Amino acid sequence: MLSADEIRKKAERWLGKEFNDETIEEVRQMLDTDEKKLIDAFYQDLEFGTGGLRGIMGAGTNRMNIYTLGMATQGLSNYIIRQCGKKGIRVAIAHDCRNNSRYFAETTANIFTANGFEVYLFESLRPTPELSFAIRNYKCQSGVVITASHNPPEYNGYKAYWNDGGQVVAPHDDGIIDEVRKITSVGQIKFEGKPDLIKAIGKETDDLFLGEVQKMSLNPEIIKKFSDIAIVYTPIHGTGITMVPPALKLFGFKNIIIVPEQAIVDGNFPTVKSPNPEEPDALKMAIKKAVETNAELVMATDPDADRLGLAVKNKNGEFILLNGNQTGVILVWYILSQYKERKKYKGNEYIIKTIVTSDLIERIAEGYKVEFFNVLTGFKFFAELIRKLEGTKKYIGGGEESYGFLPGDYVRDKDAVASCALAAEATAWAKSRGMSLFELLLDIYVNFGFYKEKLINIVRKGKEGAGEIKEMMTGYRNNPPEKINNNRVIKINDYEAQISLDILTGNRTPIDLIKSDVLQFFLEDGSKISVRPSGTEPKIKFYFSVNTKLTSADKFGETEKVLEKRISDIIADMKLV
Repeated sequence: MLSADEIRKKAERWLGKEFNDETIEEVRQMLDTDEKKLIDAFYQDLEFGTGGLRGIMGAGTNRMNIYTLGMATQGLSNYIIRQCGKKGIRVAIAHDCRNNSRYFAETTANIFTANGFEVYLFESLRPTPELSFAIRNYKCQSGVVITASHNPPEYNGYKAYWNDGGQVVAPHDDGIIDEVRKITSVGQIKFEGKPDLIKAIGKETDDLFLGEVQKMSLNPEIIKKFSDIAIVYTPIHGTGITMVPPALKLFGFKNIIIVPEQAIVDGNFPTVKSPNPEEPDALKMAIKKAVETNAELVMATDPDADRLGLAVKNKNGEFILLNGNQTGVILVWYILSQYKERKKYKGNEYIIKTIVTSDLIERIAEGYKVEFFNVLTGFKFFAELIRKLEGTKKYIGGGEESYGFLPGDYVRDKDAVASCALAAEATAWAKSRGMSLFELLLDIYVNFGFYKEKLINIVRKGKEGAGEIKEMMTGYRNNPPEKINNNRVIKINDYEAQISLDILTGNRTPIDLIKSDVLQFFLEDGSKISVRPSGTEPKIKFYFSVNTKLTSADKFGETEKVLEKRISDIIADMKLV
């Protein structure tokens, strides 16, 4: 930890001529009047990790600004040159609705062109999945999207992609981080861009992207019959407004009701506490509009439109929120069932989910005799696997519990644009069978098992908190529980040791995934508890999954209470509350 004097000296270096007047003034204000703010802005460097950069905007080494962003971009440029040479390099850049996102995107473009790269820069805000598509379409070596996803308004971020359209993975992630760390001063950044190397892209790319989205439709004839179903959509002030309504219209839906107050692009997100479709508050206005218009479905996307939240009517006609697992279950089931119904299977199809996502997706895949894969948390691992299997097997869908889904392989990151359109089509298909989307979910539970999940985040901030989280993981590893909630632990998966241990037989099976600080405990009643520290926030995450048979849809309410109690009993037994 730097001393107060060291922090002041570090900040004073930001008064030099290489910094712009606005930055110098902000730093001077902190030096003169706000020591607390100064310490927070300079006590450490904003770290470029495997997911790029994310931080509060402002002046300082621990802030998101053109200088921290510039160091990241120069390091990325140096790595690209090291890997691909200097000639013929292309990169694509997109940005979301956040404050300064356009400024940061243009700064990134200038640095890339100063390094001799040709840049495809979107003319205005666009969804993250379209950036992934653009990288592939324009045969780029890399790409960047400026976004902080669903973080509060004061944040912004920077995500780096490789030539397959996926976020960078090994060995490129460590290689880029090494090059970024070599940029130790602002003077090493090439800020003077070459405008003639920047190509603005817009409608022509949108049309190509939407053309691929439209190919995800499995039942266009059913949409024709139910094209007038009312769908309420909110982009929560973000990029979804540019692509989701056009995608729905291309699929054939005519009655798309947009929440007008939240269709306004605004990085301050004035109508919500958090622009996060996981949060009930973010969908309040959309649900109110749905009640007023007697809509069938409510959809919301986060600011960069890679994550999707849904609300559907229950049997009482009340709108309830689906969680990410439930949305993934519905979409996987819909894809697999329609592939079978329409005789689209060729025998090489597969789906993907993450290790902490509902195992119900596996049961559905098994039921349809389709291969499935588990990967670590993060869609970059989806992209990595799709790339590995390209040409031999066909990816047709998959998702993660944190509200991400990808229905096709033309994009290599989670895609809420296509997922919105597919969810609307699944709703139309259910209606053609006399069901709501909620009733379809209950039908899936009856046929494949009722799985219920819950996530608990335990926050431990600062250096001491990081130590506590590490101690918790060490404790679970060295002294794993023999029983949880009076149920024997029968298997432990340790992704750091890369070993799956069968407690009953003592057999140890290798886990064929890269090392990751994750533990999973499997109980004899079919329950599963997954534990992992967050890679981006000061918290440790506990994922709980329980399941039982659902004998009929009418038994849903009472069976759900049984599963809810089982989860609460597990949490209490583990002393997490």
